Amino acid sequence: MQKVYSHITQIAGDVITVEADDIGNSELAQVTTRRGTSLAQVIRLDGKKVFLQVFSGSRGISTGDRVRFLGHPMRIATGDALLGRIFNGSGKPLDNGPELADNLVEVGTPPVNPVKRIIPDKMIRTGIPMIDMFNSLVESQKLPVFSIPGEPYNELLARIAIQAEVDVIILGGMGLKYDDFLFFRDTLEEHGALTHSIVFMHTAADPIVECLLVPDICLAVAENCALQGRRVLVLLTDMSNFCDALKVISITMEQIPSNRGYPGDLYSQLAARYEKAVDFDTAGSITILAATTMPGDDVTHPIPDNTGYITEGQFYLKNGVIEPFGSLSRLKQQVNAKTRDDHRTIMDTMIQLFAEYRETLEKQAMGFQMSAWDRKLLKYGRLFEDRMMSLKVNIPLEQALDLGWEILHECFSPEETGIKKSLIEKYWPKGV
Repeated sequence: MQKVYSHITQIAGDVITVEADDIGNSELAQVTTRRGTSLAQVIRLDGKKVFLQVFSGSRGISTGDRVRFLGHPMRIATGDALLGRIFNGSGKPLDNGPELADNLVEVGTPPVNPVKRIIPDKMIRTGIPMIDMFNSLVESQKLPVFSIPGEPYNELLARIAIQAEVDVIILGGMGLKYDDFLFFRDTLEEHGALTHSIVFMHTAADPIVECLLVPDICLAVAENCALQGRRVLVLLTDMSNFCDALKVISITMEQIPSNRGYPGDLYSQLAARYEKAVDFDTAGSITILAATTMPGDDVTHPIPDNTGYITEGQFYLKNGVIEPFGSLSRLKQQVNAKTRDDHRTIMDTMIQLFAEYRETLEKQAMGFQMSAWDRKLLKYGRLFEDRMMSLKVNIPLEQALDLGWEILHECFSPEETGIKKSLIEKYWPKGV
């Protein structure tokens, strides 16, 4: 039986309070006003006091309006009908298509039991050498893309969306500018990737509470797809906007703030989403790649700081490229021994030489005389930056490995690389 209450005791921001009995946490309610109806979700219980987030905002709500509890948490439609569709932060269509109500699943369920998981051992190819070759993305991995505002992190995620070798792409946008929303939509359509993608977009002009729903909706749909045996890649941007929405709600709820005003359960809130990454023992997988902007490029900020304790490495996006130092896929060793026998060797050698190139740049900046070896390193570093690090480079892994050998061949003799003789004989480019 659905319960109806006609007295709202408090309205604070987008949170309303009613007094009710036998209400469950995360339960949905329908708020009816003179302007129409809106869904709300229970976010806190304090005795008989029930606090609800109103999805469309509290504007126009008065204390005499009706609140009807629906008796269940939020649900989202699943299935193949979602492929190629674009929805807002609460699951309503943005593409003029029909609303969907089939195969409903609950949103915000707990992560998968570890017993049902398997050790990650399959690589996701993206066509980006700085990922495939140096920090391979592994199925069921959870990785953030740490960036400062202004870096092309959305362009990077869009490129991964159209090139990643997976079955389904689920893209979740939080607090995006409308131009970014159009960019994602047009890019996916232009490259034919929308047919195997599902998009949930919350823009900065939408109610802030819908921002909190995007990750949960994306991951609920992803889990359903994975249980059907599909390899799912979930792309989220920007998790800092999600955390800022948590901050706004916690302040509205008059909760005691923690570091820099963020809620004390920020770690738990992030972990509840990232831990949804899984490779099922008898089904598909969920991989999560999430852009996280760092205010002031400060990695000790509460958002990246908490994120780093949860995820399995990170990508640093600086000066328009994925920075080799600091970026780390902790699971890459699970897959890069199975790609090609020279993968690990060429990866280690090139990064070691690039580190020496960075040291040579410092010596050059301080006016030291350049030796013959320094000049070789300078040439190598510039080639590496142009042919490997640039996000314009779009080649398969095997071609990237061959390119690595070519760059080494242009700059050094075989002996100077320190690579063992058997690999030199097999892969070193022939000729002058």
